[in-house]
Amino acid sequence: MKRIFEFGGDVFELAGDSALYWPSQKVLLVSDLHLEKASAYAAGGQMLPPYDSLATIQALAALSQIFLPARIICLGDNFHDCGGERRLGGDAADILSGLIRSTEWIWITGNHDPILEGRWGGSSVTDLKLDDILLRHEAKAGESMPEISGHFHPKFRQMLRGRMVSRRCFVKSDRKLIMPAFGALTGGLDVLDNAIISACDLLQSEIAEALVPVRNGLARFPISKSIALAK
Repeated sequence: MKRIFEFGGDVFELAGDSALYWPSQKVLLVSDLHLEKASAYAAGGQMLPPYDSLATIQALAALSQIFLPARIICLGDNFHDCGGERRLGGDAADILSGLIRSTEWIWITGNHDPILEGRWGGSSVTDLKLDDILLRHEAKAGESMPEISGHFHPKFRQMLRGRMVSRRCFVKSDRKLIMPAFGALTGGLDVLDNAIISACDLLQSEIAEALVPVRNGLARFPISKSIALAK
């Protein structure tokens, strides 16, 4: 079953649990890859398994084989820091290079990687307008145009059978769509956190919902300022 929804006057399909396919534009959208996060932590003395970049890029390559996009657009925090491009190597670099050769690849810069060298190809921009929808890393409060962004790594949390279940999710209002982090080694922010409530302009009483990918479809949970304040 296809997991589709409408936003900004167009139709989108969930790709896996953390990406979007935009059929009319033949675009695969991902956000917050945070490539080379483990190596960044290792440089600071905190040792983590060094497989995050490979897992992330393999997952993206698998989606590319399914959806066959003409373009892949990454919505910022592509690398965990500005040195991540230079540290990336091995199979992860080989797979990424192959993906970039086979598609039109666009990096949107984020707060973790404000400057990209273009070491692996593709083009780099601070934001992008496709059709009537803006693409950027972090939602801009008061933006009147429909906007797709990342940055907050939203997660939906709910008690289920006595235990807290946490899932990556998308947050959608009339004019905002915030994507979850795609990276294998990324945390998340509760959808009721004030930062997400503010980013979705819920302080101006706009209604939003959490879109949670499930095996056979898409679960929708309402979010509002009143729910957030009662948290």
